[in-house]
Amino acid sequence: MTLSDRVEDLRSRLRAEPDRARITVRTTAALEGGMRCEAPFRRHTVVADEPPSVGGTDTAPNPLELAIGSLATCQAITYQVWAQILGIKVDRIEVDAEGDIDVGKFMGTAEGAEAGFTGIRLRVRLTGPEDEARYRELEEAVDTHCPVLDLVSRPVPVERMPPG
Repeated sequence: MTLSDRVEDLRSRLRAEPDRARITVRTTAALEGGMRCEAPFRRHTVVADEPPSVGGTDTAPNPLELAIGSLATCQAITYQVWAQILGIKVDRIEVDAEGDIDVGKFMGTAEGAEAGFTGIRLRVRLTGPEDEARYRELEEAVDTHCPVLDLVSRPVPVERMPPG
């Protein structure tokens, strides 16, 4: 089964059973010593750590790096999915992502600063046989459908659950 077939098969199943499209992604992150933290998902574990300057052992990316990596990888995957849906040929997809942050708020030394990113920049490089107009069509579709881009682009309500 080709990638295009898999994408269309999933879209067909979701059209037939739209309730299956609504999922909850969950994990329980636990500190495993110092600043190293592990969060399991399905059969995988995401690991975060901090550099020694923050008290970590630098065994994994820190959460900010993981956030930027999540955005970049979600962009690349969304480009691939929508290239299949739109029938746009792409030979290679590369996404550069970078974010600016003042960690003074995190460390309690800059009370006026924002705690999160103050700006994020994306650069997408597509190579393939299509003309520029087709790749702009793909870009517009990705901007509309990328879940992590949506997450970082609009306020999302966060509710603190009771301990338990």
